[in-house]
Amino acid sequence: MAVKIRLRRMGAKKAPFYRVVVADSRYPRDGRFIEEIGYYDPTKEPVVVNIDKEKAEEWIKKGAQPTDTVKRLLKG
Repeated sequence: MAVKIRLRRMGAKKAPFYRVVVADSRYPRDGRFIEEIGYYDPTKEPVVVNIDKEKAEEWIKKGAQPTDTVKRLLKG
């Protein structure tokens, strides 16, 4: 089972916000997930990023691979 930390798109058309989730890579982008660890709202000014870094580090230690976008959000 390949586990990824990735974004799950939510919100209305042309007004997206994203939840940062831990999911099996075989599931669709907005499908089932294992755990929600934060959210990201690019439509606000300034951009809102709220990720539980402890949970993210815990999942990375277990072998979960963050996507490129999530890596950038975790650094910032």
